[in-house]
Amino acid sequence: MRSLFGLVLIAGLGLAGLAVFMARNYIAVYENELAKARSLALQIEPTVEIYVVEKPLAYGDELKPESVRLQRWPVAALPEGAFKKDGNLFAADAKGPRVVLRSMDKSEAVLAAKVTEPGEDAGITSRLERGMRAFAIEVDVTSGVSGFLRPGHRVDVYWTGRLEGATPGQTRDVTKLIETGVSLMAIDQTADGGISEASIAQTVTVAVTPQQVASLTQAQSSGRLTLSLVGHADDTVASAIEVDQRSLLGIVAEAVPDAPQAQQVCTIRTRKGAEVVELPIPCTN
Repeated sequence: MRSLFGLVLIAGLGLAGLAVFMARNYIAVYENELAKARSLALQIEPTVEIYVVEKPLAYGDELKPESVRLQRWPVAALPEGAFKKDGNLFAADAKGPRVVLRSMDKSEAVLAAKVTEPGEDAGITSRLERGMRAFAIEVDVTSGVSGFLRPGHRVDVYWTGRLEGATPGQTRDVTKLIETGVSLMAIDQTADGGISEASIAQTVTVAVTPQQVASLTQAQSSGRLTLSLVGHADDTVASAIEVDQRSLLGIVAEAVPDAPQAQQVCTIRTRKGAEVVELPIPCTN
């Protein structure tokens, strides 16, 4: 009987030890997993809910509540002008719907620059900044950069024409940079910047100041305008550029030598009877 009790006691102590060992391993694993979870939680960036489009939208489409949905977005990567959940994308007191100004793909963030204000249309007047004017420039396949211009691009404007010289009747053909970094608002009658195919435009509409309107009008009526596309990230300032035929071919105007100065002769007149005689004398001045 005593031996049986001893065996039971030994078995109980073994089981208790095994239970303690397994409990310690479980606690250790749990603590490791908890530490990993805390580390991952520190790496997760805070997010905020913003509106993104539910389906592709084209220029001129009306922005409706069913066209968008809320999407969590990292705060550190939040696009400028994004509409948050508590924003006024669909304000109750809005004067009308918003209209899409630029094409947007599915899940693309809705930005203030891509939609109009409530009640505004998608025309050019809603996109003109204060003090700016819309001006149309006639172009063709060569002057319009082979149809690769898009609304939102920036261009330099060159004028080619004939200038009057210093002397009457003297003229020279010249090409000169007259405007730099001009923003394009529309190509022909299209103001959508999401055009994917190249097309040969007949006119481009630019946003310029009233002074630039007068300059471009004079330039377009007295010569030919050519556009040069500026790179998206190019922030350089173009210097004054003027090229004529002589500078293009590297012809340097020769200096005309001065004509030799005639020697000054001084004389004095004397009368001998009825005859008047001029006699040379040294000049005093």
